Amino acid sequence: MELRIENLSKQYGRNIWGLRDFSLRLGPGILGLLGPNGAGKSTVMRMIATITHPTSGTISWNGVDVARQPDHLRQVLGYLPQDFGVYPNLNVVEFLTYLAAVKGLVRTQARCRIDELIQLVNLTDAAYRPIGGFSGGMRQRVGIAQALLNDPHLLIVDEPTVGLDPEERVRFRNLIADLAGERIVMLSTHIVSDVEATATSIALIADGRLLHHALPEELLRAVEGKVWGWVISSGDLTAVRQHHLVANTIRRADGVLARIVSDHAPHPDAAPLPATLEDAYLYFIAPRPEAAR
Repeated sequence: MELRIENLSKQYGRNIWGLRDFSLRLGPGILGLLGPNGAGKSTVMRMIATITHPTSGTISWNGVDVARQPDHLRQVLGYLPQDFGVYPNLNVVEFLTYLAAVKGLVRTQARCRIDELIQLVNLTDAAYRPIGGFSGGMRQRVGIAQALLNDPHLLIVDEPTVGLDPEERVRFRNLIADLAGERIVMLSTHIVSDVEATATSIALIADGRLLHHALPEELLRAVEGKVWGWVISSGDLTAVRQHHLVANTIRRADGVLARIVSDHAPHPDAAPLPATLEDAYLYFIAPRPEAAR
């Protein structure tokens, strides 16, 4: 099982590019596609899902060009877009039955599959309630259920935890992790903790370009020795932010502990700290203050 993306580009206007020369090669596991809003994540997802055509480049599924034979991928594709729409007056069973028919599932098989999925996403008690009254997290679980109707080999979920409360976000991460198995899961997000909790590999994207694709531990090694803790006064914090990339701050009795991502120690009093994936994300993606360049 292999998804291969080679030199993929998408142009929207004369000088407007949503994606430039994007290449990835994926096997079973969970890819976290991580980048800020507007980085090109949804553009990549929509092209892989055969909704949008690339301007140039190729997408192949198990050696077959998706542009030439889209049904080869569509038959084994599950997709949860960022803006997942529902019919609010339908209940879960009715909604999934309708989508199963749209996807061409045999009625008897579809009913068994729907029962399994409602259990999987923990919606048994709400199966016959109108979806219009569901919380954001419950709607996302309906979205995952519809994406899994055909037991896909490739599952694409685009910004699935936006708007969810912390408890729903954790539940959704656990569900995604449980779904991996012998399939390729692509999880697009700008929330580092979502990727940290689920991904077996991470692709960092910004301004429509792939910056880095690696295992989580490889990204952590890339920023070893580049994260610093420096205790400063509250009055100095604004000036420090102007000169250094500050990941976060913690107020203490002796001042403010600034967590700084930098190739070199920002001050003789700064001490090295263990790196996190958020540090790696900032190191590769966040713009540096002018004075730190």
